[in-house]
Amino acid sequence: MHKFNNPLHEITLSDDGSFTAYSKEYDEHYHSTKDGALKESLLKHVVPTMNEMRDKDEINILDICFGLGFNTLASLHYHKKHSSNQRLNIYSPELDAKLIESLKEFSYPEIFDEFRHIIEELSTNKIYSDNNFHIEIFAGDAREYIKRFRDKFDIVYQDAFSPKVNHALWTKEYFRDVASSMKEGGILSTYSTALATRLALYENGFNLYLNKQDGIRDATIASKQNLKEFELLDMEHKIRCNPDAKSLRD
Repeated sequence: MHKFNNPLHEITLSDDGSFTAYSKEYDEHYHSTKDGALKESLLKHVVPTMNEMRDKDEINILDICFGLGFNTLASLHYHKKHSSNQRLNIYSPELDAKLIESLKEFSYPEIFDEFRHIIEELSTNKIYSDNNFHIEIFAGDAREYIKRFRDKFDIVYQDAFSPKVNHALWTKEYFRDVASSMKEGGILSTYSTALATRLALYENGFNLYLNKQDGIRDATIASKQNLKEFELLDMEHKIRCNPDAKSLRD
């Protein structure tokens, strides 16, 4: 048995060769096993959002939820790969404190090896800081956590378990609080392409864009700014074609 495995989690090999985990509590994997854990983090979240922020000296990121830490680690990898002088500040709620403590035993891709000391520090103390990075994990309710922030975040990785099993982190009211926590020029990424998700974002003033990348299924980008790098989704047309569609509500 792999050291990481426990009564609630089981390590699983995904199709890109990286490992993810299956949550027995939520009956879902932390990543798409088809797209692959590493590719999903990089292509659905990190690359499209951080490319938009490449001219900033400092980036504040909200990572919903920390989970196995792939989005945070992929952000550090992107930073190092591009020899960036940017400072990254990453804030991440995670309900499962025992999961955080177990991450020192997880089998990460080799490209994360240089950040192993960061994972070990986070799994023990839930906070890490150096000259380039500040990362803190909040062990608790993401809904309550994001209410602490106003006009704070440049990037939000919306990567919670699916609406089917984690309704509270996909509602119109939830995205209202997310929008309040973001800077005016902020950008949000999510794997979800569900109309209910897109409606909840659209009803909070976001423009919706298609994130289309080779080798993964389509995803969604949202921003209150006009983004030229992505295909704008005609939400009014989608609403006319689906008059009975509704966003999730609390």
